[in-house]
Amino acid sequence: MSGESAGARSDVGAERAEAASAAERMLLPVEHPVEIVHLLVSSLHRYEGRPADGPLPVPAGEIESRTSVEVRAGLGIVGDRYFGRGAHKRAAVTVMAAESLDAVQAELGVLHPFDPAATRRNILLRGVDVDALAGVPFSLDSGAGPVLFQGHRPANPCAWMNVTLAPGAHKALRGRGGVRCETLSDGVLRLGPAVLRL
Repeated sequence: MSGESAGARSDVGAERAEAASAAERMLLPVEHPVEIVHLLVSSLHRYEGRPADGPLPVPAGEIESRTSVEVRAGLGIVGDRYFGRGAHKRAAVTVMAAESLDAVQAELGVLHPFDPAATRRNILLRGVDVDALAGVPFSLDSGAGPVLFQGHRPANPCAWMNVTLAPGAHKALRGRGGVRCETLSDGVLRLGPAVLRL
């Protein structure tokens, strides 16, 4: 292939990306700078049985906290326990506000920061009211292009929070446990600064 053909193909790709970005700005005009502070991918639903017995161990060789995740439209996060499961299509990804954890930590008088992985939420954001995204389409772009989501129902906390975070956390997180989301496009999300559009 000649350099000229490759250059033309590259120009077409750039034009398509810009057109998609312009369309997204028209459909999702409100922009919020946010930070992706934690990403979790777990092949196993570790909170099974009685909370008093503790969570199941992380499978050998698996790293749950990630620096980046791959998202697939209609399927979820690659490698996650809910990826491609039809029953969880509308709840394949859970998003939560880091501020919710900060508030609960302060309210309960816990002196150390909570481990965000203990919430089992896939994406922790700082800088936006995540719980207000229930029923709302939105996108996240951490530099590799926008990833579209449809927010659905709240991700209500469970009794496990009293064991994995702190006594009283289950009740304290009610109404601020995040949102269960459906993935509407493919893409990659990374830790760090990002833009949320809605």
